[in-house]
Amino acid sequence: MQEALSSATRGAHPRATDVTVRDAVCDLMRRFGMTTVFGNPGSTELPLFRNFPDDFRYVLGLQEAVVVGMADGYAQATRNAAFVNLHSAAGVGNAMGNIFTAFKNRTPMVITAGQQARSMLALDPFLASREATELPKPYVKWSVEPARAEDVPHAIARAYYLAMMPPRGPVLVSVPVDDWDRAAEFLPVRVVSRQVRPDPVVLDQIARALDAAARPAFVVGGAVDRDEAFDDVVRLAEAHNARVFVAPMTGRCGFPEDHSLFAGFLPAMRERIVSLLADSDLVFAIGAPAFTYHVEGFGAHVPPGAKLVQLIDDPHTASWTPEGIAAFGSIRLGLVDLLARTRPPARSLPPARVAAPRVQPTAPLSTAYVLQSLAEMRPAESIIVEEAPSARPVMQAHLPILISEGFFTMDSGGLGYGMPAAVGVALGKPGRRVIGIIGDGSSLYSIQSIWSAARLALPITFVILNNRRYAALQDFAPAFGFAAQEPVQGTDLPDLDFVAIATGMGCPATRVHTADALRDALDNAFASNRPMLINVEVDDRPSSK
Repeated sequence: MQEALSSATRGAHPRATDVTVRDAVCDLMRRFGMTTVFGNPGSTELPLFRNFPDDFRYVLGLQEAVVVGMADGYAQATRNAAFVNLHSAAGVGNAMGNIFTAFKNRTPMVITAGQQARSMLALDPFLASREATELPKPYVKWSVEPARAEDVPHAIARAYYLAMMPPRGPVLVSVPVDDWDRAAEFLPVRVVSRQVRPDPVVLDQIARALDAAARPAFVVGGAVDRDEAFDDVVRLAEAHNARVFVAPMTGRCGFPEDHSLFAGFLPAMRERIVSLLADSDLVFAIGAPAFTYHVEGFGAHVPPGAKLVQLIDDPHTASWTPEGIAAFGSIRLGLVDLLARTRPPARSLPPARVAAPRVQPTAPLSTAYVLQSLAEMRPAESIIVEEAPSARPVMQAHLPILISEGFFTMDSGGLGYGMPAAVGVALGKPGRRVIGIIGDGSSLYSIQSIWSAARLALPITFVILNNRRYAALQDFAPAFGFAAQEPVQGTDLPDLDFVAIATGMGCPATRVHTADALRDALDNAFASNRPMLINVEVDDRPSSK
């Protein structure tokens, strides 16, 4: 098979009778740059891995949600679709939480799922996926079980092109186990456009609105960083002296948070958004929905008298935006065109954002102090992967993200993404320090990721913010009618030994209680080229202050 694949890359394919579905698919994977396979193998997937190519890499996750989370981080870090192999219906079911997250993250991903042999499907056999194409819907862009074995390579190619087209996302191909050894043909790799340039007529309207505004505000989302438009947003904001906010529930950093024009983060609450934007007469949502809400709200979506305009890469998002002008297409190309179209008037600089005061160490340590320490000690090019929902507002105050591709979290709100995504990001950005900031409750959705990090010897520092509770739920309870001090059932997490869990999976770990111990642990972790877990005992309850 190796000789066949080698000749295929030179354009001299062997005779069609010598080519199997497996040969043709591996050839496509190589030429699509998908030679890293994320999986947790089952019986119906084994034929894919016979005579596994020497230039391919198999990354094992110990549970399917971990597999998809690692692939998500890797795809975002490499800006190419990741290849995922899951086991029939049960494996896809286990992975669905992170497939949902990949869909919300707009992460390109080609997922193959094993299926029982075609000759058995009429008999409802053991391990068959009865409705294989329906199971992952609606959180894949496309799903298919090819009608014939020889159609599998074409389905894989189509899946790749669709995954990479905007808005990007996961796709699924169900492959019967007996298809891999059937005869097939090599396919050509085609050039397919991955960018849509926004309508110039609509951009002209947005440009005129920008130039006419007295007090513009930008609201940036994750699509800015996904489309490599980070620097373009900075240039446009500086040209207009516009305040720049981060959109609610954003999974990437779209603007340097130490910039003089950075104004802060919008919460996922309608009335609070309107209040924070009250001084603006134009709101420009760039690569972000306008807006993502988490609790029910009422009234206007933007301040009275303000105009809403939007540049977005997702036509579905553009369709539900409640008012204003929406340009659909590439964020980067749209910003380049806007920079050429606008003639900004002279405007004074908006007031600078008030910096958070420094935090002093306490006993127990506060989350704010831990994150402030990380901000001071992290390597300059380090990447933050976060899944600590209750700590996110604290992180936004004390751990600024300064660079493109410097921050990843989930757009979905579904837990179990952060730890495996840190593994995937580290694989996709070799040589870069990855810091996983993970809540104690969040970590347990995909704790098996520690084993993968240890086996792969990746430079990841996992910082577990251990407050022994689901703090986000307890803190959010009053919004749902809970009385002060009323217990919230099922939200306490006592007696979890993360040091024992990590060391049991081959990863060095330490428990931290004091400021000195925290700094020593971070020094040791950042000096190592291997993973380390730091379990930090924190307490942010009012009584501890």
